[in-house]
Amino acid sequence: MKRIFPFLPISVAAVLLLLAPGLSSAQQSLALTWDQVKAKFEAANPALRADALGVDEMKAAEITAFLRPNPTASFTMDQLYPFGAHYDPNVPGVRNRPLSNALTTGSVSYLYEREHKRDLRLESAKEGTQIAGLQHQDLERNLLFNLRAAFVDTLQAKAVLDLARADLEYYDKIIAISRNRLRAGDIAQIDLDRIELLRVQYEVEIQNAIVNLRTSKIQLLQLLNERTPVEQFDVTGPFDFSDDLKPLEDFRQVALDERPDLRAALESIQQAQTNRKLAQANGSADPTFSVDSGANPPLDPYVGFNISIPLRIFDRNQGNKETARYQADASRLTETAARYQVISDVDQAWVGYVQAKRLSDRFGEHYLDESRDVLSIAQYAFEHGGIALIDYLDALRDARSTTSDALNAYQQTWLAIHQLSAASASEIVP
Repeated sequence: MKRIFPFLPISVAAVLLLLAPGLSSAQQSLALTWDQVKAKFEAANPALRADALGVDEMKAAEITAFLRPNPTASFTMDQLYPFGAHYDPNVPGVRNRPLSNALTTGSVSYLYEREHKRDLRLESAKEGTQIAGLQHQDLERNLLFNLRAAFVDTLQAKAVLDLARADLEYYDKIIAISRNRLRAGDIAQIDLDRIELLRVQYEVEIQNAIVNLRTSKIQLLQLLNERTPVEQFDVTGPFDFSDDLKPLEDFRQVALDERPDLRAALESIQQAQTNRKLAQANGSADPTFSVDSGANPPLDPYVGFNISIPLRIFDRNQGNKETARYQADASRLTETAARYQVISDVDQAWVGYVQAKRLSDRFGEHYLDESRDVLSIAQYAFEHGGIALIDYLDALRDARSTTSDALNAYQQTWLAIHQLSAASASEIVP
């Protein structure tokens, strides 16, 4: 069976697979799986929730866009008090009392919008809501990638910590064997001192691994908006991946169909076209209809009708029409740029995955086995006096470095898979 170090009878991948089952029952009850982490993120992340309220705000704007103009009511009372040459208070029969000659008029007017202005405003507002919703999905896509990266970092940090502790446990066995050899006279005191002095490097690795694990957990807690103490927070899950991924062309097509930013760019073209129609419609004249009623003194009622139409001689909304035309042209160019960006993102993520996977496979299929063999030979030679102590310690350091590099390559492959998932806006379950 493959061994990373003599103290480990299993490979890196197997160690990572066994991390979650290796937790105690108390830790397992508190550890969150990926699905649980994702659910908490979607429910509690403040940036995501604030952006969702922005979508609701755009939805509310649809109500305003479709409102009809309010009618206008007016009331007029004129000739309240008589003045002038015809007013003589001593002449009987003359209507000279206040309000006796008052002229009262009431009217109601309404602006009638032509050229489907209200419908176009509603259509533009709905398209704006759809764009905001797609932009919200794109924000979630990017934040989910950050969440995945933090989740993978935490799993990897746990793996590194477990391996560092196993390293130290194994090295303590080497120290114990070396002490027995000293008592038997096989090695000198200086050799034992050098072996014991190297132990501090393993202790430093454990402390660094603990700091890295806490840092990864803190990043996860921040994304989750969680106030749980770091010591009580944990995650669990498989840390392996499969070679069975779809071809590059499939990821490209999925990205072109599903990427929210590209879909938002396409929707922006439609909204720009609607806004251009609205600008044209706003250049038309809207008539105002009014009905008035009143009474001439003493009591002579009447009813009238009025229609007023603005003469669009100078202002025909020319500036807004031109602006809308430029915005429509710009939206098409933006969509083209977004399409190229989607393809570029997928291609870059695919290249990163291929290279990371190739390196991790080399570690799993070659370098780890070679490191194990070199260390085994060096250990046997050292125990039988075939090599010096410094050569054996060098072989031990090289083996530890190879294992660390293998873990890093494994993590980079995981992150490359998540990058490909984010670039293609698809859920890759490796």
